[in-house]
Amino acid sequence: MLQPVILSGGSGTRLWPASRETYPKQLLPLTGPESLLQITARRLEGFAAEIAKPIVVTNEEHRFIIAEQMRQIGKGSDRIVLEPVGRNTAPAMQLAALVATQEGGDPILLVMPADQIVTHNPAFLAAMSEGLKQAEAGALVTFGIVPDRPETGYGYLRTGEVMPAASSARKLAAFVEKPDAARAAEYVASGQYLWNAGIFMMRASVWLKALAALQPDMATACQTAVDGAKRDSDFIRVDKTAFTACPSNSIDYAVMEQLGAHPELGQPVVVPMDAGWSDVGAWDALWSVSTKDAEGNATQGEVMLEDTQDSLVFAQSRLVATVGIKDLIVVETPDAVMVADKSRAQDVKAIVSRIKAEGKTLAASHRKVYRPWGWYDSIDMGPRFQVKRIVVNPGATLSLQMHHHRAEHWIVVSGTAEVVNGEQTLLLGENESTYIPLGHVHRLANPGKLPLEIIEVQSGSYLGEDDIVRFEDTYGRCK
Repeated sequence: MLQPVILSGGSGTRLWPASRETYPKQLLPLTGPESLLQITARRLEGFAAEIAKPIVVTNEEHRFIIAEQMRQIGKGSDRIVLEPVGRNTAPAMQLAALVATQEGGDPILLVMPADQIVTHNPAFLAAMSEGLKQAEAGALVTFGIVPDRPETGYGYLRTGEVMPAASSARKLAAFVEKPDAARAAEYVASGQYLWNAGIFMMRASVWLKALAALQPDMATACQTAVDGAKRDSDFIRVDKTAFTACPSNSIDYAVMEQLGAHPELGQPVVVPMDAGWSDVGAWDALWSVSTKDAEGNATQGEVMLEDTQDSLVFAQSRLVATVGIKDLIVVETPDAVMVADKSRAQDVKAIVSRIKAEGKTLAASHRKVYRPWGWYDSIDMGPRFQVKRIVVNPGATLSLQMHHHRAEHWIVVSGTAEVVNGEQTLLLGENESTYIPLGHVHRLANPGKLPLEIIEVQSGSYLGEDDIVRFEDTYGRCK
C-alpha cells in the first residue's frame, strides 16, 4: 500500500500579492483551474499500485480550505493532521507516519510538498515506480531533479554508484547546500549532481526506526502528541503542549544526511527525475513552467498584450493591459498590484517585509476571505461603515453571535437565507432584507441547495473581525 503524505505548510511570500499567509501559494490556481494542492493530490492518478487516501499535514488556519479543495476533486480525507505550531518537515512526516500505522500495517510513505509543479506526469510516475522498488527493499528514497541549468536557489544531491539491478536509482552520496554561481555550473557540468526536490519515499517502519535512533527527543514528542490527539470531523488535532516541545528540523538534516554513519538504519537512495519540476519559489519560476504565446508571454485572467515579450501577466479581478514591455512580471489582485523586473522576482519578499513592518494586513490576508461556511469579500469601506459580499455554501451555517460595536443590514441577492435575528427566525428570499441592531444575537444559514449570496452593510464605531462573540459554532471555533 502506497500512502501519499502531502505537506501543506509555508506562506510563499515571494509570490505576493497572490500568495498571502492566510491563503498561501499551495491553495492558489496558478497554472489552471486547480490549486497546486489539488494538482499534487492528483499526481498519482494512473500509478500502478494500490494507493490510500492521502494524509495531509497542515495548520489550523488552512484546515477548512484544504478539506474543501480535496473534496472538490474527489480526494477527500478524514486524516488531515493539524500542527498547532510549525516544526519543519521531519516532525510533520513523523506525525503522518504515526497516523498511517495506527491501525496496523506498514505502508510505504510518499511525502510530497503541496506547492510544486510537475509538467510531465508520465516521467514523474516512472520515477515513483523506481522509488517504490527501492522502498520495498528497505531503502530511504529521495528524488533528485535532473538540472537543466546552474541554479543557486536549490540545494543539490551528489549521486553515488548505481544501485544493484536498478534502472536509474543511485546511492545517495551527500546533500549539498545551495552553491554560488560558479560552483553550481561545476555541479551541472559534472553530471553527478541533482536538485533536491524534497520528495521522499520509504516504509513507515523504516522511517520510525531511523527517527527514533537519530532524533529520540523528536520521536518521543511526536508520539506523545499523537497519543493525545483528538478527532474533530476530518481533522486530527495533535496535543499542543507535546508538539510545541518538539525540536524543529527538516527531513534532510534530522535523518537523511546522517544515514551514511548509520548503515544499520537503511540505505539512502536517490532516484533521478526529469519531469518538468518546479517548486514555484517565485514569479519567474512560474513563468518558466507556464505555457507561453509566440512572444514568450505567460498570462492568466483577463489580459490584453500589445508589443509585449517574455513577460508574465497575472490578473485576478479586472482587465490588465500592457504596451511595449519586456521581461516584466505584472500581478493584479483586487487589493494590490505588483510590477517587477523578471530578474528581480526573488526580491518581492522585501516588499512583504516592508508591508509587515508598517503594520498593514496586505501580507497576511486577501480582500476575499475564506471561511468554513463559504467566503466574504470586503468590497467597500470607510469611516464607520463596511460593505461585504457574502456567499454561504448550501447547507452551511454561520455561528450564533453578536457584536458590541456594530449593526448590520443583510440584503439577499440570490438563494434563500434562514436568519435568526434576536427572538425572530426569518426565511428571506431574493431582494428581501433584515436589519440587525447592535447587540442583537443573530445567525445566518443557507437551507437551500444553491449558494446563498447576500450583501452585508455594517455600520458602527468599530468594524474589526474580532468584534464577534460566538455562542454556538458548527465548526468548533473559539468564542
